[in-house]
Amino acid sequence: MADDHTHNHDDHDHDDVDLIEEGTTPVADAAPAKKGPEQTWRTYAPVIISLVLLLGGIALDHFAKTGSSFQWFKDPIRFIWYVISYLPVGWPVLKRAWKGIVSGNVFTEFFLMGVATLGAFGIREYPEGVAVMLFYTIGELFQDAAVLRARRSIKALLDVRPDEVTVLRNGQAQTVKAASVAIGDVVQVKPGEKVGLDGTMRSDSGSFDTAALTGESVPRTIHEGEAILAGMINRQSLVEMDVTTLYQDSKLSRILKLVQQATGRKAQTQEFIARFAKIYTPAICGLALLITFIPYFFVADYQFRDWLYRGLVFLVIGCPCALVISIPLGYFGGIGAGSKQGILFKGSVFLDLMTQLKVVVMDKTGTLTKGVFKVQEVKPVGIDATELTQLTAALESKSTHPVATAILEHARIQVGEKGHESVSVEGVEEIAGHGLKGRVDGKEMLAGNAKLLQKFGVAFDEALTQIPYTIIMTALNGQFAGYFTIADELKADAAEAVKRLKQDGIRTVMLSGDKSAVVEAVAKQVGVDEWHGDLLPEDKVRQVERLKSEQATNPKAKLAFVGDGVNDAPVVALADVGMAMGGLGSDATIETADVIIQNDEPAKIATAVEIGRATRRIVWQNITLSLVVKAIVLVLGAGGLATMWEAVFADVGVAMLAILNAVRVQNLKFK
Repeated sequence: MADDHTHNHDDHDHDDVDLIEEGTTPVADAAPAKKGPEQTWRTYAPVIISLVLLLGGIALDHFAKTGSSFQWFKDPIRFIWYVISYLPVGWPVLKRAWKGIVSGNVFTEFFLMGVATLGAFGIREYPEGVAVMLFYTIGELFQDAAVLRARRSIKALLDVRPDEVTVLRNGQAQTVKAASVAIGDVVQVKPGEKVGLDGTMRSDSGSFDTAALTGESVPRTIHEGEAILAGMINRQSLVEMDVTTLYQDSKLSRILKLVQQATGRKAQTQEFIARFAKIYTPAICGLALLITFIPYFFVADYQFRDWLYRGLVFLVIGCPCALVISIPLGYFGGIGAGSKQGILFKGSVFLDLMTQLKVVVMDKTGTLTKGVFKVQEVKPVGIDATELTQLTAALESKSTHPVATAILEHARIQVGEKGHESVSVEGVEEIAGHGLKGRVDGKEMLAGNAKLLQKFGVAFDEALTQIPYTIIMTALNGQFAGYFTIADELKADAAEAVKRLKQDGIRTVMLSGDKSAVVEAVAKQVGVDEWHGDLLPEDKVRQVERLKSEQATNPKAKLAFVGDGVNDAPVVALADVGMAMGGLGSDATIETADVIIQNDEPAKIATAVEIGRATRRIVWQNITLSLVVKAIVLVLGAGGLATMWEAVFADVGVAMLAILNAVRVQNLKFK
């Protein structure tokens, strides 16, 4: 959109709208924020002045024709009156037209409007010249209001950080600007207060509302040393935290920056309209010249004034406002609608791609299941269960995998809050798709799946691989030491998500590194079309490559991969659309994924498809409306059957209708 109340559509100002207001979101390495189209009474003052003077001039024209007392209203007084009524709305447009000419970008809408209205003055059609510019400016203000509304709705949904925080310095609590807090500072968060920065819990524990970030309605308990994110709300007692990230580098700030840049990645339709406008606008100018001068050679009673008027009408009708305003605004509306649903599209191109999806590939853990594992039972072999739990927890404390978290939680309950910390751990190595290897309490220890033990030649009962749960097998000094059975819970809307995707004609595939028996059980519960288990990261890549090759005959058929964006980063990058669940959870998610589902609900995958389809439908409605109405009125204008007033409708009226239609996507109801 633009940084002024008038917009250079040919320069694609509409594609670079600043969604976040200046000064509210400092972002490292970002371009300086521009002032958005803030609207106050001063914004509307020029339009009001011009409208009052125009109506007064039209009234004086009428009375001058019918009453002798108004005979004084004629040139040069009449000319001066209309010039004064023209300047409040016309001068900014003429100035922008001149800047475009100086910079080499001649054929802008400002140029068209400037030539058309000045030409109207040249043939003494003063009221029509003022009216064209007045209604054009009203259309621009109308568009600004739509942009501002969408921008504010996105900002309100995402920018949930406080500007000030309480910092402990020299034992004293001080209220300071959040942007001035350094890494390592200690921040106090009072009950009911929002967290302003990312950090780690310094107090023993605390309860936090994360609904603003993830959509989770159940408060989350965060223990000492665990991560706290900006935007969470402290539910209970006063807590302290150590700041780990600067204000402008927090995960929430990065999400905001992505929204700010979202319109930069344009859909093919936008790029086509931009290219079309660069050819279309000069063509309209050329045709207007031909309409004005060519009839001289063919029309017997050629009147230059009449044909110039037709040419000027043609210029006004031909202005590509409706197209270049409403198309980006339609996609912007789609991005805003996604934000309301907790879905972040990193660019309008991904709204288009969602409409072309034929296959959705989903990771199991964290996508269709909650990824919140719980230890069901511990089966030690040749060792005490408590000792096995303590040693395994010590090793798993070096991993961030959900299974490791489950074992640590189990150890906290069975062994004590910090029981595993008394055990020495050295040389931990994470073997992708297998598990962990390290020296624990002086013993060589393995903890992972069956493939890990097979890799190091540890014998175990093969019947264990048939248990339909996640199993973490352990070995000490090369001997099988027992196993943990761990269950993951299916997300409440997982089956609904798959059902809705199928209703949309999309094939569903589930890939997982978990063992096939577990994957098959989950697949049957949710109803996916195809599933594969026991996959290493490179196996997932091969499966996605296979699925893409199967639809290679249809270049418009696209594939999406939905995962956590960390272990699945290569597959997310390979897919046509990479989607991440719970995007605030990791840096890799924010960087890798094209679409981020913040509230962790798989049903939002289908919602994202529906938003993409609704946006595309509205965009094409606007394209059709604009081109059909313009084509009809252009023919009428060239034939002398349309006046400047019809031209105003064809330009500003259609633009307004298209804008109204474009913002409608934000108010549509999605599941």
